Amino acid sequence: MTLSPDELARYARHIVLPEIGGAGQMRLRAAQVVVIGAGGIGSPAIQYLAAAGIGRLTLIDDDRVEPSNLQRQTIFATADAGRAKVEAAAAAVAALNPHVASVTHAVRVTRDNAPALIAGADVVLDGCDNFDTRLAVADAALRARIPLVSAAVGRFEGQLGVFRGWEAARPCYRCFVGDAPAREGLTCAEEGVLGPVTGVLGSLAALETIRQIAPFGDDSAGRLVLLDFLSLRFRTLALPKDPGCSACSAR
Repeated sequence: MTLSPDELARYARHIVLPEIGGAGQMRLRAAQVVVIGAGGIGSPAIQYLAAAGIGRLTLIDDDRVEPSNLQRQTIFATADAGRAKVEAAAAAVAALNPHVASVTHAVRVTRDNAPALIAGADVVLDGCDNFDTRLAVADAALRARIPLVSAAVGRFEGQLGVFRGWEAARPCYRCFVGDAPAREGLTCAEEGVLGPVTGVLGSLAALETIRQIAPFGDDSAGRLVLLDFLSLRFRTLALPKDPGCSACSAR
């Protein structure tokens, strides 16, 4: 494969980076990324991944656009209210970058369908809003040996981690959260969230997804970034691999 004149112009700012270059851009072009959730985190992540030239984006979300989404889900416009989120997001991707193919699934991810939905992906980016789905996605990604970029937000806080638990020294998502089947928690509708918080986390999730495809800088797998926007403090923690983890200890 070669980059077309339009692609060379479009991705020029990537190509001049020694850490990315033409070879890295070609890797992005050949990659498939599955994005779980086209909401507050998924919205900016999808936009930046499309702009970066990811060859194929698989968008998964069973919700429709509501007016309350527009405060933070920047991929949607007022006219999209009532439309399936994945349909509106795919249209935005096509308008932004015609070199990116979109596949949409307007379904809720479950333990049963997760393996098929993520099959063939180079990276899974999870920005969903419920813990059951996160566990289903994490377990499927671990079994398929697909890097998982997981981001979450609440009010004025966020967290971001990259997981490759099949590797000997790297934790999986369950090393981080344990075996709890579900966790009760307030939703964004109940506790609120500042719009730009989701923008920052979605952008960071896109950056880490790109890093997994075209590696640059330090490997971020096995580290958790905690962001507190009330005090503007960011912390990075090293996550140890749990030798007794039910998901990855035997791998």
